[in-house]
Amino acid sequence: MFFKLLILFITVPIIEIWILIDIGKVIGTLPTILLIVFTGAVGAYLTKLQGLITIFKIRENLSKGIIPSEELLDGVLIVLAGGFLITPGILTDIAGFLLLLPKSRNYIKRHLKERISSAVSSNEVHIEFDDGFNDST
Repeated sequence: MFFKLLILFITVPIIEIWILIDIGKVIGTLPTILLIVFTGAVGAYLTKLQGLITIFKIRENLSKGIIPSEELLDGVLIVLAGGFLITPGILTDIAGFLLLLPKSRNYIKRHLKERISSAVSSNEVHIEFDDGFNDST
């Protein structure tokens, strides 16, 4: 897993820089910078808006005594989207906007739930709880 993440954290920025350089060659440096700033600002605004909507849904469900599991997963994906959108780059912006759109986010949630369910049923997931007490002192 560490190796996959290392490759991801090395290759994605290289690809993003490459794309931004190519865009800069076509539309110019200043428009490219403005594009980065614009998508970051719009992304931050949309992330805040989607986040507030999700918080209201969580509150509503809690007031009805319903565990807001769907909304909590939405919240995690919206935070991830915000991180993608404030990161300069085209691929990360596309991923961020896809996570903000409810239809694509629902598709991603369904896929994540299937993967989690599959991992849990095949005993690939091990959950341990630390009670804070260490008996081996």
